[in-house]
Amino acid sequence: MLTSKSRVQSPKSKVGKASLYCLLLVAYCLLAVGCRYDMQDQPRYKALKKSDFFSDGRAMRDLPEGTVSRGNLRENKAFYTGKKENAGTAAPAASTTDALGNTVVTSFPDAVEEFPVPVSKELIDRGEQRYRVFCIVCHGPVGSGDGMVVRRGYPKPSTYHDDRLRNAPVGHFYDVITNGWGKMNGYAAQIPPADRWAIVAYIRTLQISQNPNGNMTLPMTGADVGQSAANTTTQSTTQTMASPRTGNQGETR
Repeated sequence: MLTSKSRVQSPKSKVGKASLYCLLLVAYCLLAVGCRYDMQDQPRYKALKKSDFFSDGRAMRDLPEGTVSRGNLRENKAFYTGKKENAGTAAPAASTTDALGNTVVTSFPDAVEEFPVPVSKELIDRGEQRYRVFCIVCHGPVGSGDGMVVRRGYPKPSTYHDDRLRNAPVGHFYDVITNGWGKMNGYAAQIPPADRWAIVAYIRTLQISQNPNGNMTLPMTGADVGQSAANTTTQSTTQTMASPRTGNQGETR
């Protein structure tokens, strides 16, 4: 039977345990310091800094040739560029000069002629929304080239409703949105590819709405292009009539 006397620890035992705890604490601290040095304080370069290691002196390195980020393989050339698979092998684009001395392209041999995405009412609605954000300020509500900045003196863009652009393939409009044209900058950084095609679909709808007796068609899926064009005509006409506002000084805004 244990007695209270037998359960009392000797001073020597207490000192031994305290020493063990201290050693464990020191070992843990050393381990923690070692991990921090390896993982957080390892040598590294800051962006755009000089490097004495590489022969060209640049710390920032180019990606290895052929590197593709996840989800950006872009195998569908028509979708991402608006151009045919054999682009560059056809005859060069024909061009002429307009009355203002601007070079105007009249043929588009490399541009795709069909949409690489299904054209639906939802796509056109999305295109209309994006058009009002990025395009209407120059091209105007119905694409006549009479946007607000043009009324303020900015060079007028071509109307979508002349025969040249009515007959232009859809890939041409996509390419212009992507890379720019003339005084227009490219919008590749602001508008993703799917939205660019949505805008192109809406431009086609505008062209049909302003030329209802023509033979232009839009390969719609799940909706009627005639109804979409009719809605576009009504909305655009109303906005065109309502957009000019007269300020206090008689200035058109």
